[in-house]
Amino acid sequence: MGTGVDGHGDRSLREVEPVEGHEITMHLVALRAGDPTAFDQLLPLVYEMLRRMARRRLGDRTGGTLGATELVHEAWMRLAANARAEWTDRAHFLSVASIAMRQILIGLARARARAKRGGGLHRVTLDEDVVTAEDRASDLMELDEALGYLATLDPRLVRVVECRFFAGLSEEETALALGVTSRTVRRDWVKARSLLRERLAG
Repeated sequence: MGTGVDGHGDRSLREVEPVEGHEITMHLVALRAGDPTAFDQLLPLVYEMLRRMARRRLGDRTGGTLGATELVHEAWMRLAANARAEWTDRAHFLSVASIAMRQILIGLARARARAKRGGGLHRVTLDEDVVTAEDRASDLMELDEALGYLATLDPRLVRVVECRFFAGLSEEETALALGVTSRTVRRDWVKARSLLRERLAG
C-alpha cells in the first residue's frame, strides 16, 4: 500500500502557501471568538488538504467500504460536533482532523473484524520514513493496540505518530501542532517507530 505523498500531483500538506495558512488561522480565531459562520467558511480552504490526508491514509485501495471523500465527510462531521474547540492554527486543526480519521478507521476496522471472526492476523511493518500498514482490519487494530501501549509510556509519542503518519504533516507542522521544537519531533518520531517495531514484532 502506498503511503507517500506524490510530489508530482497534489501539493504536499507541507507545501501550502503562507497566505492560505494565514487565512485558515484567521477563520479559527473568528471561530474561537464565537463567529457562527467561521466553521463553514473553513471547508473550502481545508477540503483538499483533508482529501490528501485521507488518500494518503487509504493509499491505492479500491472497492473498499470507505473512500477518501467519505472519510473526509465523516471526519468533518466529527469536527463540526466540536466546532467551538480551541484550535489555534492550521497545523493544530489538521492534527485534530488526523485523530478523527484514525478513530473512524479504527472503528470501521473493528466492525469489519466483528463481521469476519477468525481471520488471520497480518504483520504491520515500519520503514525508515513512515509507519505502514496493510489494508486489513486486523492490521489497523494491531496498530491501534500498539499505539495504546505507546500512550502508556509517553502520550506525546502517539500524537507525533498521529500527525506524521495519519495526517502526513511535516516535522515543522507537527512541532507547531504540539507546541514543541522540530528537533523534539524528530527525536520522538525515531523513538516511537522503534517502540512500535518492538511491540508489533512481539
